[in-house]
Amino acid sequence: MSRLELRGISKQYPAVRANDGVNLRVLAGEIHAVLGENGAGKSTLMKIIYGAVEPDDGQMLWNGAPVSVKSPAQARALGISMVYQHFSLFDTLTAAQNVWLGLDKRLSLPEVSARITEVAASYGLDVDVQRPVHTLSVGERQRVEIVRALLSKPQLLILDEPTSVLTPQAVDKLFVTLRTLAAQGCSILYISHKLDEIRALCTQCTVLRGGRVTGQVDPRAESNASLSRLMIGAEPPALRARAATAGETVLQVRRLSLDKPDEFGMALRDIALEVHAGEVVGIAGISGNGQQELMAALSGEDTRAAPGSITLGDTDIARASPRKRRRLGLHFVPEERLGRGAVPTLSLAQNTLLTRTEAVSRLGWIATGRAQRLAEDLIARFHVRAGGARAAAKSLSGGNLQKFIVGREIAAKPTLLIVSQPTWGVDVGSAAQIRGELLALREAGCALLVVSEELDELFELADRLHVMAQGRLSPAVPVAQASVEQMGAWMSGLWDVVPAMARAT
Repeated sequence: MSRLELRGISKQYPAVRANDGVNLRVLAGEIHAVLGENGAGKSTLMKIIYGAVEPDDGQMLWNGAPVSVKSPAQARALGISMVYQHFSLFDTLTAAQNVWLGLDKRLSLPEVSARITEVAASYGLDVDVQRPVHTLSVGERQRVEIVRALLSKPQLLILDEPTSVLTPQAVDKLFVTLRTLAAQGCSILYISHKLDEIRALCTQCTVLRGGRVTGQVDPRAESNASLSRLMIGAEPPALRARAATAGETVLQVRRLSLDKPDEFGMALRDIALEVHAGEVVGIAGISGNGQQELMAALSGEDTRAAPGSITLGDTDIARASPRKRRRLGLHFVPEERLGRGAVPTLSLAQNTLLTRTEAVSRLGWIATGRAQRLAEDLIARFHVRAGGARAAAKSLSGGNLQKFIVGREIAAKPTLLIVSQPTWGVDVGSAAQIRGELLALREAGCALLVVSEELDELFELADRLHVMAQGRLSPAVPVAQASVEQMGAWMSGLWDVVPAMARAT
């Protein structure tokens, strides 16, 4: 029996036709992937199903009957739940209060808190129900969204990039749970750019390109290469192997310890870290274990570090401002695209001014034409799909905005580039492009520090790996000597049991 059927769904925005006559059929108990490059129309289609966007044309059938879903509340009443890639949480409320808003108010807040804790534990998701959302990292916010969706016991669950916050072990556990839900009759629409996940989990896959359906296949019978060809028309370029040529020390962190920035933050304990010219150092770990606090200390957002604990070359930058650090060659890409990496309502040209000074005179005058040309160059070089340099940052898909932000910092030719979650939610073609640009920067002699919850990405990019857990940083391990299993175990802070001979630095 069909749980959901879409017939000829179309949606036109001023600058783009997001969906063009899309047909989609999801059976009861089916795990169905929707695959496509950034800007292919996946998010718009999911928002139409969830009632957040109204289609211009087409019909939606739910359990065989025509329906017109006008709001997310109506979708939830039907039994449709969705976890957005860009979250829909109120920053000033706690995690429990955010979940409570979307549930039947016959349950008290303490009852909802208890249910959240129970469901989160059963799915291997660590959620602190009493923390205000504004104190949570991106990964922690995603966990709240996932738990909120699961609490409603949906007939159709839409998941957008759900595994980016999980350890490999927790991903396996989530897949067991999703298969159990499917066996109980729950249908799952699964959006992910991880082709291995889609092939392992899903039984059907609809591929979108340019707002149109380009194919429907059984992903279990496909290869990563064939799925890539359906999605982007080609296979992503392979990153070529290269020998490490690490040079002088660019960044050195010595015995960095910081108290929690607030009652909900993570204290840093005795952090020691070195990054050399011409190498990529990766930091793995589950979101919320101190990565956010470490990035703030390194970028200059938090200037409480003890003098001498952070040096860039020969310069002590422990108390230096972000502006001074940029003048010294340190550039930073935060994990939050909208709000920190870019101002949503400003144009791409205006957003270049956040970290680039080429269009600003010594007297502070802004050369708007030069800022626009800089943005246009970034759009062309990094293949950003946007309505030009005047397009607002919020008008771009997540992956295209990420390419623009990463490109803005790469093109600055930094001495040290620190990147947090470089390809989160980015399609395989764009991810390959970003990773290739990072490696090219490395080969040009730049030092790179990459924080990512994607272990495969770190194994592809990094020369040496650390793991962060509970505010502590593991010893460095050469990638050639590391394994996914080892890194997954270390995410629980278990590196202290590793023999000393395995602690290569």
